[in-house]
Amino acid sequence: MTIEFETTTLDAQALAYKGDSQYDFDNEILMNWYPRRILDRVGQAGSLLELGLGHGFTTQIFAQHFDRHLVLEGSQEVIGTFQAKSPDCSAKITQTWFERFETSERFDTIVMGFVLEHVDDPVAILRQYRDFLAPGGKMFLAVPNAEVLNRRLGHAAGALDDITYLSEHDHLLGHQRYYTVDTFTAHINAAGYKVDRMEGIYLKPFMTQQMIALNLEPAYIDALCQIGVHYPELSCGLLAEVSGQ
Repeated sequence: MTIEFETTTLDAQALAYKGDSQYDFDNEILMNWYPRRILDRVGQAGSLLELGLGHGFTTQIFAQHFDRHLVLEGSQEVIGTFQAKSPDCSAKITQTWFERFETSERFDTIVMGFVLEHVDDPVAILRQYRDFLAPGGKMFLAVPNAEVLNRRLGHAAGALDDITYLSEHDHLLGHQRYYTVDTFTAHINAAGYKVDRMEGIYLKPFMTQQMIALNLEPAYIDALCQIGVHYPELSCGLLAEVSGQ
């Protein structure tokens, strides 16, 4: 695969990050919640390496709390969209493929937020980035959960034959897989890490359009996130803190 073809493919997927999809409802909840959980674990200051820019929610949050914040992103289209919306963000953004990134720098914190479902070889990526983590540093991984309560409900009701099914929107986003707690743990272990902490991100009981129709007050959305921490197997996303074995 040529670099030109790869870049064209990523830029085409960037259309899904423009902010005009019903799924932005879920994204805004997920992406504003899990950085708070990470910051609770690492505190402030130090250096952060963040893989993926996406919608930019997490980058805006993290940039306020770290002395150095480097973001890796493969799509210039995504970078341009973010910079137009957030021209004052202090994070440094580097256009590169995750697999090709090299540095002698070591980071206090590494975050791969909803990245591993996109890449060809998640285990190889995890192994590669061990070398970029400072001694005593922390790595956090977030992925979508195939067994989230709303997908379980759809499967039980006969609306979803395969709970790991990737929708047209998933393909538009460049998703290659969903995870479960077991498959996520297996990839982490295969890369030479152990799971120090696993929690859920956003206990989502119904389909997105149903959640939107409920018009829940922010306090109830926050409550679904708080409860989800304790039920990863039922939550929309999985958040793992990992370390070398």
